[in-house]
Amino acid sequence: MAEEVKLYGTWVSPFSRRIELALKLKGVPFEYMEEDLSNKSPELLKYNPVHKKIPVLVHNGKPIAESLVILEYIDETWKNNPILPQDPYQRAMILATGWKANFGEGKEREVAIEEFAEQMKFLENELNGKDFFEGETIGFLDIVANLIAFWFPVRQDALGIEAFTQEKFPVLFKWIANITKIDLVNECRPPREKHLAFVKARIEGLQSAPK
Repeated sequence: MAEEVKLYGTWVSPFSRRIELALKLKGVPFEYMEEDLSNKSPELLKYNPVHKKIPVLVHNGKPIAESLVILEYIDETWKNNPILPQDPYQRAMILATGWKANFGEGKEREVAIEEFAEQMKFLENELNGKDFFEGETIGFLDIVANLIAFWFPVRQDALGIEAFTQEKFPVLFKWIANITKIDLVNECRPPREKHLAFVKARIEGLQSAPK
């Protein structure tokens, strides 16, 4: 019997995009279900009835929610091309760092500039001269940090601010250059111009909304 793997997400979400990347790195065939979050499907509400959010991975009828939990599940279920270290201590440290780098999944909040800079420096220290967070190949933290590589720059362009620049964070920008050399990574990111237009429209909508 063939495995059934479905991913419920949205094209612009870094949280569902990171699941898409993990599945592709593992070579796992899956069906992608694009969700309209203003009109959520009965399937999404069925599989995530409490939080009603994406991403949701459905494996043989069993739903898993929360992107970091899904990533760990994927690595446990499909053992090829591991994205987490096999050593239990290293694995625990990577998972703890992943939660720190997750920037409040599912929360609509602005990260203060000071807090943002502190988190970026923390991640630069984690890289510590490596091409990727876990060494020579892409792993769990690289997947989680897709938010930094592809979403933060677009958001700051839309807002007209310069909180995240190569001058301030050279180590992270070197890492971004490394991951953008990977074809699968580029397949799992929103088209930049479409993404920028989406973010600008959303910001304009929030600014014009009644106070």
